[in-house]
Amino acid sequence: MKLSSFLYFARFGIRTVLFRKKDPVLGTVIVTDRCNLHCKHCSVNNITGVMHPYSQIRGEMQTLYDMGVRILFFCGGETFLWRDGDMTLRDLVIEAKRMGFLIVNTVTNGTFPIDLPEADLILLSLDGDRQRHNEVRGDTYDTIMENVRNATSDNICFYMAINKINRDAVRDVCITARDTKNVRAVSFNFHTPYPDTRDLALTMEEKAQCCEVIKQMMKEKVPVFNLKSAFPYLINNSFPTPCYQCVVIENGKISTCGRCIDVPGLCEECGYFFVAEYTLLFRGNLRIIFEMLTTYLRFI
Repeated sequence: MKLSSFLYFARFGIRTVLFRKKDPVLGTVIVTDRCNLHCKHCSVNNITGVMHPYSQIRGEMQTLYDMGVRILFFCGGETFLWRDGDMTLRDLVIEAKRMGFLIVNTVTNGTFPIDLPEADLILLSLDGDRQRHNEVRGDTYDTIMENVRNATSDNICFYMAINKINRDAVRDVCITARDTKNVRAVSFNFHTPYPDTRDLALTMEEKAQCCEVIKQMMKEKVPVFNLKSAFPYLINNSFPTPCYQCVVIENGKISTCGRCIDVPGLCEECGYFFVAEYTLLFRGNLRIIFEMLTTYLRFI
């Protein structure tokens, strides 16, 4: 991370903690909900199939920038499907950098060739070893791993949503992240149970078991892009929600924290590690502050 970026985020954090501000710093643009997969745990794919045009996305990026957002994510659907004429996801990332966003990341299912060195991080969904990943996402594991090995940059971070199907494969994903070319780290979420996927949600005991595995992997020097100080809050769902410092914009609609905020009762069952980490950070939790500083400086 550049020194200028670090100082910007430090000032933002100090102001937010001291004055209890709710200004956003992290924003997500949904470029499309079209996806080539139909994963068992996903409730937001292929609802409209609309590919939002560049002019609209550019305007939404400007809206977020004007709100103070400086960490930008592009999400789908599947982001690498996005097209507007000859323009691709790469054009969006380059434009975001030009506009002044300090960190620009994208999320992908990894089934398309990965040539996006301009992104700070590419969060790539890997949901277990071959067997359990394929059970969740279809027969895609080998394609994804081939694309990872052939990627043009080492800016990939595996992104695992832990659920009933793959909860025993946390260690496998950690080891794969550690030993695979072009992978910088691995990041986790617990499954957030939309009404149609409630059967995949973990119990408190299962969450605790997964966190113990992740902590052991950290001890073994696996590059985990999460904060273990947040684990007790994630296990008990005792962290405050929503996260006012994060916003999502989709087709002109801005949602605080994420799209799931519109589902009654879902915030209380949130499984997103970053939501716990950010809400605790901006409440002034000293252990979280220290751990986030060292973690972000290591991986971004």
